[in-house]
Amino acid sequence: MSRRAEPAAGTLLLLGGRSEIGLEVATRLAPGRTVVLAARRSTDLAMQRSRVEQAGATSVDVIEFDANAMDSHAELLREVAREHGPIGIVVLAFGILGDQARAEDDAQHALDVITTDFLAQVSVLTHAAKLLRTQGSGDVVVFSSVAGVRVRRANYVYGSAKAGLDGFASGLSDSLHGSGVHLLLARPGFVIGSMTEGMDPAPMSSTPDQVADGVVAALRKRRNSVWIPGTLRPVFFAMRLLPQGLWRRMPR
Repeated sequence: MSRRAEPAAGTLLLLGGRSEIGLEVATRLAPGRTVVLAARRSTDLAMQRSRVEQAGATSVDVIEFDANAMDSHAELLREVAREHGPIGIVVLAFGILGDQARAEDDAQHALDVITTDFLAQVSVLTHAAKLLRTQGSGDVVVFSSVAGVRVRRANYVYGSAKAGLDGFASGLSDSLHGSGVHLLLARPGFVIGSMTEGMDPAPMSSTPDQVADGVVAALRKRRNSVWIPGTLRPVFFAMRLLPQGLWRRMPR
């Protein structure tokens, strides 16, 4: 039976303060704690701030955050800890989907996707893990994707970034074992929301609400990973076994 526990006490830092999924996670964990929303144009987060306040946060602050300004990540984390005390939960909810067709012709666009969805995440995770190890406690939530489990022709740039992130986060989770710091790696399928607006939903799609429910439940069970919905796990186990010729023709 899974061990149950409340997520770590302390400030919740949401990196990607406009993320629909991130905000749903933050509102579920907000009661009784300080929440810091980090995003570019942080002065325009009034709606998001209000939502988290109404969810029961004791206070909500905003801070400027540019994921691609990787030399600023360490100081941002230190600033949050100085201003709001120990950080209990770090949620990495920033990222871009990018345009696959454009990325196949425009190397800079491909690099932009890889930078935000992989390199910037590695930077934040490394600095966050160092800070939380020093504290001796804390939870980190990382969003991978089923797109990274076996990369498809239809979205291989985004998928390769997620594959790299998935591997890095899995290894980091193992390295944190016994430190008091817990990392949860979430692997949602297609999420119906603003990031995928205009796209036809894939089978077994979910909503930001459903993803957040799965993430918070997994945090409380001290899970190391969670597939959302759970039925995707056996499906992708089988998909790993498909011959390359069939896989090459798989749609998004």
